Amino acid sequence: MYTVIKRMEISAAHSLKLSYRSKCENLHGHNWVVTVYCRSEKLNEEGMVVDFTHIKDVVMGRLDHRHLNDVLPYNPTAENIARWICEQIPACTKVEVCESEGNTVVYEKD
Repeated sequence: MYTVIKRMEISAAHSLKLSYRSKCENLHGHNWVVTVYCRSEKLNEEGMVVDFTHIKDVVMGRLDHRHLNDVLPYNPTAENIARWICEQIPACTKVEVCESEGNTVVYEKD
């Protein structure tokens, strides 16, 4: 089994729609640390699980310096950001999103 791990930092803004009062309902930003895990028993024709550049293009190219409410089709919580990233990358099995020191979300496919 092969595992590819790519770690990146993105800066982006979001506002959350919540059922309770929270300062997170206001537009604000984070410097998220995103770690993507891709796994496969076999390598592709190029000898890779997935190209590191493809992972970077999805995460950095579509999320960095963006308003995440305009990118994700649902409330851009850290949990939903992790799931969205995992759905965009072939062979992705797990994504960690660290929103701030001490606040990390892990999404794993079953």
